Amino acid sequence: MIVGGVRPDGPGSSSRWQGRPLFTGEPTLRIGRWDVSWLLPSALLLVIAAADWNASGDFRVVTWLAAVPIVASATGGMLTTVIFAVLAPTAYVLLDLSWEHQNQMGVGDFALVVAGAALGVLSRWLRGRAHRHLMSVENAAEATRLAVLRPIPPLTGGLRTANAYLAADSAAQVGGDFFDVQPSPHGTRVLLGDVQGKGTSAVDAAAALLGTFREAGHHEGLLATVAERLEDRMRRENEYAARLGQREDRLATAILVGFPAVETGWVELVNFGHAGPLVIGRDGVRQLPEGSGAPLGLTALSGISDAGGEGAPSVGLPPVLRVPFERGETLLLVTDGVTEARDRAGEFLPLAEHLTARVAEAASSPDRLVALVERAVRRHTGGPLADDTAILAVRHA
Repeated sequence: MIVGGVRPDGPGSSSRWQGRPLFTGEPTLRIGRWDVSWLLPSALLLVIAAADWNASGDFRVVTWLAAVPIVASATGGMLTTVIFAVLAPTAYVLLDLSWEHQNQMGVGDFALVVAGAALGVLSRWLRGRAHRHLMSVENAAEATRLAVLRPIPPLTGGLRTANAYLAADSAAQVGGDFFDVQPSPHGTRVLLGDVQGKGTSAVDAAAALLGTFREAGHHEGLLATVAERLEDRMRRENEYAARLGQREDRLATAILVGFPAVETGWVELVNFGHAGPLVIGRDGVRQLPEGSGAPLGLTALSGISDAGGEGAPSVGLPPVLRVPFERGETLLLVTDGVTEARDRAGEFLPLAEHLTARVAEAASSPDRLVALVERAVRRHTGGPLADDTAILAVRHA
């Protein structure tokens, strides 16, 4: 199920997509689900009318009705604004006629109220046009991301999976977070990473890496060869970008995990400069090795030379590590939207400690683990997300 978007993941999907919604409506003042955009201009109109009715003839406030449509344009949609643009001059006429001739304000002040009504409608039209432009940009960005990150079945390649993608709240800034699970005759491969920067170039690089992973992850027998293919693809992406005149190379931190075709009590891990995954079990939480290798796009410059395994490439790739992983344990992979989530005091989210304190819930299922991490991030930041966030949890089915 995708929350906040329109992605049709289908029945039983374990994906949770909490991106910026694909908007079509106008922004209005709301309390929960209720549209209350009419309350403030209504209250202002009634207060002005009551004040003018009870004022002496020497002090008239009816001209202040010019502000009512402007307030309506700031809180409501076009229909609300037009309604109050009609009500304000109408109220002016009725109030002014209720006074004796010598106290009436006249045509000049009526023109001021009409001008306020016209200004309110114009302001709302301009705001609506700007909003529609922004939403078209955000919708294009969201549609691009939806096309890149395909749904992951909850049961795939002998693994039970769950994932969440939380889009940052910055307008139309698409991040390069990516993840996927690829079954193969050689076991199941898992990839999660984050391309440096934002924008369409980051999404292009993420899409290229995912495409390579899906092919190499299925066909290549050695995890080290899959890692080599990913690095080669990142290098070619940077060469292509350079030919287009882009001066800055793209980098990507990533975690590549290989689950053997037959359970062995261990998994293989290649870490391209990413935060180490967490393993959550009934006995607690432990962190796997941090990324000692260079990010994708930089491995040719790193000093690490052993990719591990027979026939493995040996130029700058991080080593293939074998780490214990037993049935009943869950592997948690996250991007820096989680590891670098800060509270208002600037403190990072202590994810391992948070999960340790709730280990029974965290270890119960991938779905509950992902939901627990998501709640922790939102509670810790206490406001808009500064960066896109990807969360992926896998365990033996």
